[in-house]
Amino acid sequence: MSTITSSIPTATVPADSTTADTNRGTLYFCLFALYVIWGSTYLAIHWVLEGGFPPFLMAGLRYMVAGSILYTVLRLRGYANPSARQWGAGALIGFLLLVGGNGAVVFAQQWVPSGVVAIVVGSVPLWTALFSGLFGQWPGRAERWGLGIGFCGLVLLNLGSDMSGHLWAVLALLVGPLSWAFGSIWTRRLPMAEGLMSTATQMLTGGVLFLLISFGAGEHLTTLPTPRALLSLGYLIVFGSLVAFSAYGYLLRNARPALATSYAYVNPMVAVLLGTFLAGESLSTWGFLAMGAILGSVGLITRAKR
Repeated sequence: MSTITSSIPTATVPADSTTADTNRGTLYFCLFALYVIWGSTYLAIHWVLEGGFPPFLMAGLRYMVAGSILYTVLRLRGYANPSARQWGAGALIGFLLLVGGNGAVVFAQQWVPSGVVAIVVGSVPLWTALFSGLFGQWPGRAERWGLGIGFCGLVLLNLGSDMSGHLWAVLALLVGPLSWAFGSIWTRRLPMAEGLMSTATQMLTGGVLFLLISFGAGEHLTTLPTPRALLSLGYLIVFGSLVAFSAYGYLLRNARPALATSYAYVNPMVAVLLGTFLAGESLSTWGFLAMGAILGSVGLITRAKR
């Protein structure tokens, strides 16, 4: 094969260049979706909970609707129905990422401000790097510096926050990032469905698990949800799940774990800014200092060799 291609030295350059540009553009779009869209979902979750939805019922509806839409579109486009093993793998990763990871977020945000939750979730890259190393893929030098600087930024951003008095919320926020990080690493070692169908299986099975938890906890709507809560739920379904979660699945398959989880350093900044301007939260001087550290860490991680 190498002999044949070497005899045509210039013909393959445009195609390779186009493919590289396309891949790079997809990568940048996925990073934008995770950095900006996922950063805004913390405020959307706050508004949904404030507007009358119980946490697990809201999460179940979010992922069931998003997963159903994605599954239907993919089937119409000719994707094969996943096998039993692929559904099982999707259920396992859906449990780790959505129920364990995102479930901790929606549970904790009943008492903890959205910006503080985003800060705690920012520890995901640290745990991801640890689990990735245990599986034989230790981060490079630039990524290690990025992880360290990002962690310092999170510490600065966390100064002055108070989670005392809510033990269960604190425990959930400790377990959530661990569950998400482990699921992010393990997904490459399971017989997942092809492409976006993997995302659909995770959301559908995760949504079912959320609804079962909601039923077991006795959740129900006590009042009619507010219009803002309904619009926020729609935003979580379309942008937080269909767009951003699908983008995260793409990065897990095509980028290093440290890059795929680098969103956790930008999300706190986005969440705090939105909370400041739209939810009455204040941003301290420490917060502005943290932003510089966070952006610097993302720069190091994204420039590291894939």
